[in-house]
Amino acid sequence: MTAKDNSHYTEAWLRHVRGLSVDIGPRGSTTGEERRGAEYCQSALDQAGLAARMESFTSARSIYLPHLLAAGMMLVAFVVYPLAGRVSAGIAALIVLVSLISELLELGFRDNVFRWLVPKAPSQNVVATVEPAGEHRRDLVFVGHIDSHRTPLVFSTPRWVSVYQTFTTVAFVLFLLQAILYILGTITQWAWIWPASIPSAVGALLLAAMCLQADRTPYSAGANDNATGAGLVLTLGGHLQAEPLQHTRVWLVCTGCEEVQHYGAIDFFRRHRAEFHNPVAVVFELMGCAGPAWLTQEGIVVPFHADKDLVALAEQLSAAHPEWGAYPTQITGGNTEMADALRAGIPAMAFMGLGPNGETPYWHTAEDTLDKMEPEVMERAYAFVWAYAQALDAGAAQPG
Repeated sequence: MTAKDNSHYTEAWLRHVRGLSVDIGPRGSTTGEERRGAEYCQSALDQAGLAARMESFTSARSIYLPHLLAAGMMLVAFVVYPLAGRVSAGIAALIVLVSLISELLELGFRDNVFRWLVPKAPSQNVVATVEPAGEHRRDLVFVGHIDSHRTPLVFSTPRWVSVYQTFTTVAFVLFLLQAILYILGTITQWAWIWPASIPSAVGALLLAAMCLQADRTPYSAGANDNATGAGLVLTLGGHLQAEPLQHTRVWLVCTGCEEVQHYGAIDFFRRHRAEFHNPVAVVFELMGCAGPAWLTQEGIVVPFHADKDLVALAEQLSAAHPEWGAYPTQITGGNTEMADALRAGIPAMAFMGLGPNGETPYWHTAEDTLDKMEPEVMERAYAFVWAYAQALDAGAAQPG
């Protein structure tokens, strides 16, 4: 498919981006505006002739509060350590271990103490399916999230993003060293242990300041991140309803609460995993300004790798269609919902519009608005995604 062939779908895609990012605007996780975004997605799929449904779940309201709790526990441990010899050292070591393990589990999207403690609120996913024209041999899950992020200082410029990505790794290493030091100090009572943990306390203070500042900023309009992802799911729904794949049932999933550690995607895959047959998942993020590109790896401390066969298919199609200008990329300091599919045991890959050098256009900034979208980029991306779906379907048609 050429860019000219799919211009009608690109126009529809842009209308959905407008509907979400302008007509509704900022869509913070668990807010009324996120709910309106879900209602928009359900209506768009219904108008395309698909029976869309909402699926409710409960989510954390902030992505930053768990990390603020981690920083606070590290500071409490620093204060407690020297108070009563071996006893307080042991208590401090336990506090650090609980915090460190919970932080690691949080970064891996797993249940932990912080998830038990943070305030929750209701949210929702929007889900529809398109049945294949012929025998059902595969499930393909398309995912794009509805909600938009806050606009913290650490995302305000490329330099700040680089500082943030480095700091998250440094902070984790400092917290790990603090745990080792306090365990060693509990055993040995060496006097130098507590002063040696001062850098970790400083790191905790900086992390706390970052989280407090971030959670007080406005939400982004979220045109690129991620009205483009949800809008692409809606556009593909209309296209597939007119031209269903032959052997692939397609799930169209517009998720809530991606921006607070993926509660929507986690709920979807947990709820529907047993229904899938030979599944693969394809996730859409930041599709309006750069690319098209596909992720090979993502993660904050905990890495997630795209399925190698899905990556190979992207490489094959890109080589066959140089006019798309597609390329591989990876992200540090962030995750897509690819991670949730992979954790559910589903081969997954993400299309994400990063620049050739890993730039993330307008990521979590107030400048993420409709006027930044590039129709020519979106046309090439749509051609790539549609061809990718057809290639997956052709693979499902092969014997064995």
